[in-house]
Amino acid sequence: MNRKIKKEVLALLEKGDLDRSRSELAKFDEHGLVNPLFSALYRPEELLRWHTISIFGEVVSRLADKDMEAARIIMRRFIWSLNDESGGIGWGAPEAMAEAMFYHDRLCDEYHHMLISYMRPDGPLAHQDGNFLELPALQRGVLWGICRLAENRTPLLLEKEIAPDLFPYLNSPDATVRGLAVKGLGVLGVTAAMADVQLLLHDKESIRLYHDGDISVCTIAELSRSALEHIEGQF
Repeated sequence: MNRKIKKEVLALLEKGDLDRSRSELAKFDEHGLVNPLFSALYRPEELLRWHTISIFGEVVSRLADKDMEAARIIMRRFIWSLNDESGGIGWGAPEAMAEAMFYHDRLCDEYHHMLISYMRPDGPLAHQDGNFLELPALQRGVLWGICRLAENRTPLLLEKEIAPDLFPYLNSPDATVRGLAVKGLGVLGVTAAMADVQLLLHDKESIRLYHDGDISVCTIAELSRSALEHIEGQF
């Protein structure tokens, strides 16, 4: 039965139609979707993987409404996959965590600190709250997650003082990391970032960004202009 569900889930996701996948997968029991979705997170197809992240967040949110402990187990699986001791890499884990927290207040309350911790180095022994991720590919996931959460959790993220954590990523050699840091500072409306963001107005490197079903291509310069407009619009 598990193999049958896995094949059905992958077949739907391979069609590249997020709305259809949402509609069809909503008919399944959430518990039965968990392992097929974890498997799909590791597929190489870009759009399939992103649609998996979108679906996963919604599935975990629905599951949390019915069985909070089961949802916590999934969140802990994401966290474990990012742990060096897991033996894995944790592809898609920060993004899927953020997507679940985007939809569910209680999950956000309980786990937002973990997403933030991936931007922070370990502190003194009494305050080991950092789990900094060095791999740029995982940094992309964390920053995408911060941008996603910022869409409807801006007061919480500002309260947690994450703006200083985003600044170092503006100098990353990885263009996607730079772009997501710019976008995050813009969505959060960080006025102190204006001068730093302005320095990237001539960065013509292009990156691919995902949002709610679609992938778009834009330059760092375009993201910088958009961020500055959003920040300036607050005045």
